[in-house]
Amino acid sequence: MCKSEDFEKCDYRSEGKMGFKFLGRVKKLKSSILKTNAWLLIIRAIVTALVWATAVQLVGIWLIRGPSLFKVCPPCTQLELPAHAELAKLPIPIALPPKRVYKNNGYLMVSCNGGLNQMRAAICDMVAIARYLNVTLIVPELDKNSFWAASEFQDIFDVDHFIASLRDEVRILKELPPRVRKRAVYSLPPISWSNISYYFHQILPLVQKYKVVHLNKTDARLANNGLPLEVQKLRCRVNFHALRFTSQIEEIGRKLVRILREKGPFLALHLRYEMDMLAFSGCSHGCNNDEEEELTRMRYANPLWKIKDINSEMKRLEGLCPLTPEETALVLVALGIDHNVQIYIAAGEIYGGNRRMESLKSAFPNLVRKETLLEPSDLRLFPNHSSQRAALDYLVSLESDIFIPTYDGNMAKVVEGHRRFLGFKKTVLLDRRLLIGLIEQFSSGSLSWDEFSSIVKEAHADRMGSPKERVSIADKPKEEDYFYSNPHECLQLLDEPLRST
Repeated sequence: MCKSEDFEKCDYRSEGKMGFKFLGRVKKLKSSILKTNAWLLIIRAIVTALVWATAVQLVGIWLIRGPSLFKVCPPCTQLELPAHAELAKLPIPIALPPKRVYKNNGYLMVSCNGGLNQMRAAICDMVAIARYLNVTLIVPELDKNSFWAASEFQDIFDVDHFIASLRDEVRILKELPPRVRKRAVYSLPPISWSNISYYFHQILPLVQKYKVVHLNKTDARLANNGLPLEVQKLRCRVNFHALRFTSQIEEIGRKLVRILREKGPFLALHLRYEMDMLAFSGCSHGCNNDEEEELTRMRYANPLWKIKDINSEMKRLEGLCPLTPEETALVLVALGIDHNVQIYIAAGEIYGGNRRMESLKSAFPNLVRKETLLEPSDLRLFPNHSSQRAALDYLVSLESDIFIPTYDGNMAKVVEGHRRFLGFKKTVLLDRRLLIGLIEQFSSGSLSWDEFSSIVKEAHADRMGSPKERVSIADKPKEEDYFYSNPHECLQLLDEPLRST
């Protein structure tokens, strides 16, 4: 720059040029700094977006898989997958219904009695009762003293699904809370075929007084008819949605159906000619003397079977006995069932064994059972658990093209109702009283085969599980149609109008 004393000699143009150059460098530097800051902001924004996206993904995985996904896993070198192994799909989260909030009046414990399907219906009743008494239901205890020697609830039914699927209706616990276990439990058998008002006026006050009430018998304790529509629909919801068999039973049941389907259509025959049924009913037609004595001893030895002295032949003529295998063969042929169709015997061990099955096997050579279709390793999954094996028969019966029970016991009734729910699937409901009379006439020669077959077909043309009203008989609940065989309040009816009979 120019000094003051040389002021006049200074060349201000050169000094200006130097200043302009300096200012230009400053502008360039500022511009460079601004560009650098802009890039930093862009990079920071991108990193922030990536971090948030990663966080959202991790939260999503956490919600689907749960905390177990983030546990420490062994080194990858330790995981030796077989060549055919497939990657497991992420389970789809199930939307549970919201919990129903209500003032809890107490706790209801129940002990179911009877075979699998008698207990199944009872569980449905008990859920409905617990719901409308505003109490907490303890997971039902299954009968272990019956001939079928039932397992625990969780051995047959998916207990977690049962509890979760009904949480918007009633609170269900696997056991009593510790704080109430020491309380005195009031135990009683409720009155059979009662309406819901009985439970409001007789059972609810006991629950409120004792806090824990135990219903020690549950078969047929709720009426068939005269109940609010909401009660009937809840019974159906429990039966058709909440009572799901365990995954093990469901898997083997699907395997059985798949094996049968690979060979074509099949008929499920509930041949209720088992030792317990014959002893209980006193029906011994076709049995030899030793077998009759064995059945009588069994009946007298069971204190729960009240009627001991039974006239077997009179009962048979009244249609109160299960059809014998020989009678069943005649009826199936008379109905025109294809001789080559697969017939799945949905039953336990047939009393009398192969000797009693010869006629049926001769007429229908494609007789199969779960024992002949499954591998021994499959059946070993259910050792000494007759109710679990009965559950397999239940699943196959639901899926069969035709279902024919030879006796109207609990399985026949509950399967009939479930097949109605599935779209009125063909179920042949045999008129045993008529059939026994016809068989006697045919056997004596007073009725030709063509006449016999024609009458059998005509008599059952309207007994195929089609839509109809449930028969209601005032003051005679035992003679009414069973709710679980025809829960018409819950069914999506076809165009065909309901019939009264």
